[in-house]
Amino acid sequence: MEIKEPLGLLLTDDMIFSSRITGTAHAMGLSMIVVKSEQDLVSQARERNPTCVILDLSQAMKIDELIRNLKEGNSLKPRLVAYGSHVDAATLRAAREAGCDLVMPRSQFAEELPSQLANWISAPIA
Repeated sequence: MEIKEPLGLLLTDDMIFSSRITGTAHAMGLSMIVVKSEQDLVSQARERNPTCVILDLSQAMKIDELIRNLKEGNSLKPRLVAYGSHVDAATLRAAREAGCDLVMPRSQFAEELPSQLANWISAPIA
């Protein structure tokens, strides 16, 4: 599969929801790569320099460390979009505090996905 620019990376192990996200991206002519671990995400981000990184906060992760690692070594500053459970306010807050650009409950993310994905991926933050 040819990877086109701009590029989004998605960290999740939810195969069903990830297919919804990647399907939406592909329908818009956008490239999205799914990774299942923090290590793979950081490696892919350094190698491919994405314009957007989407984080599924239901994954166990050290959000501060992950965000720091994503920002180091990238010539572009990717837009960081995170989503998680609406009842896990502490994790949503931690993602905001760690430096995610957009943090929202999963239901809001799913609702905004079709109309906003192109904006999220279209260009990195200046």
